[in-house]
Amino acid sequence: MRVIFVPGQRPDYVRNSILVKGLQRSGVKVIQCGVSASGYPTRMIKSMLNFISAKSFDNVDAVFVGFYGQPLVPLIRSATNLPIVFDAFLSTYDTLCFERRTFRSDSPLCRLFYALDKNSCRKSKVVLLDTYAHIDYFVRTFGLDRDRFMRVIMGADDEVFRPTGLNPDPSRFIVFFHGTYRPVQGIDVVIEAAHALIEHKDIVFRIIGRGPEKPRITRMASDLGLTNVEFVDWIPYDELPRQIEMSSVCLGGHFSTYEKANRVIAGKTFQYLAMKRPVIVTDNPANRELFQDQKNVLMVKNGDARGLAEAILSLRSDPSLATRIANEGYQIFAEKCTPNTIGRELKEAIQKSIDA
Repeated sequence: MRVIFVPGQRPDYVRNSILVKGLQRSGVKVIQCGVSASGYPTRMIKSMLNFISAKSFDNVDAVFVGFYGQPLVPLIRSATNLPIVFDAFLSTYDTLCFERRTFRSDSPLCRLFYALDKNSCRKSKVVLLDTYAHIDYFVRTFGLDRDRFMRVIMGADDEVFRPTGLNPDPSRFIVFFHGTYRPVQGIDVVIEAAHALIEHKDIVFRIIGRGPEKPRITRMASDLGLTNVEFVDWIPYDELPRQIEMSSVCLGGHFSTYEKANRVIAGKTFQYLAMKRPVIVTDNPANRELFQDQKNVLMVKNGDARGLAEAILSLRSDPSLATRIANEGYQIFAEKCTPNTIGRELKEAIQKSIDA
C-alpha cells in the first residue's frame, strides 16, 4: 500500500509525525510532500507543488492529507481522482470563532471557516478525528454523514516518550504541566489549585510553555502571591521526556469549561502516560472513551480548582495509589496509544477510502 502524505503544518508537528510513523510501521509506503518552511501560505504552496510532482508516481493508492489540511483538500481533490483520507484533527470554525474568539461568530470570516470545514470533509472519502465526542460535534455542526468518520486517537511517539527509570526528587512533589497557554487548557484553574495548596511547602507547580495567555496567567500568580509556581519558557522537544519523568504528577486537562474541552483528549496526556507518570484529567466524554477514574487516571470536574487540589493531595499522601495509576495508565498507552496501534487503524482508514 502506497500513499502520498500532504500536511499543511510542518511534517515534524507532533500529530503529523505520529501519523507518518504509524503508517510506516504498518507497512505503508509514505511519499512525503510536507515542508518545514515558516508560514502557512508558504508551506501550503510548497506542499502542493510537491504533491503535483509526486502524484505521477505509479501504484499510489490514496492521498493522506495531514494537519492542518482544510485549505488543501479542495485543491487536491481538483488535481486527482485518488481517494482522500483527511486528518481533520480540529475545526477551524470552532477554534477561531469560539475557542480563541479571534473573530465574531456571526462574521463573514466565520461563515467562511464553517464552509471550509464542511467542504474539506465532504470532499474526503474518510475523515479522521481523535475522539467519538469530536466526531459527534462534526456530524452535528456540519450536517455530515457519520459513516465518513473514523476515530484515530492522538497517541504519542514511544521512541521519544518512554520511561527510563529516572525518579523524581523525593524532597519536592512536582506537579507538571506544559502547554501553549490557550484558553481551552484552563491554566487559570491550575493556578487556583496552586493557591489552594500554598501551605504545602513541598508541592511545587512547574508550568512549561508560552502562548497568548501567559502574561495574564503570570500576573494572576503574582497577584495571588504564589511562591509555589515555577514558570519555565518553552524547551526543546527532546528535553520534554526528562522533565516529565522528574515530576511526581502530571496534569493532562483540559481544565477549562470551554465546550471543546469536553470532546478532545489533550495530546500531553498521552505523553505523560507513556512516561509512566500518574495523570490527572477532567471527567468528560472524551477522556471517558479511554480512561477510568481511580484506575488509570484521576478525574476532576472542568473548572474545579478545589477538586484538582484535592486530587493532587490524594496522590501525594498515597504513593501506592500514585504508583498503581501510573502503571495502569502506562498499560493503556501501550495497548491503545502507540504508533503501532495507530498505524493499524490508519491502514484500515486507507482501505476504507479505497473501497468507498
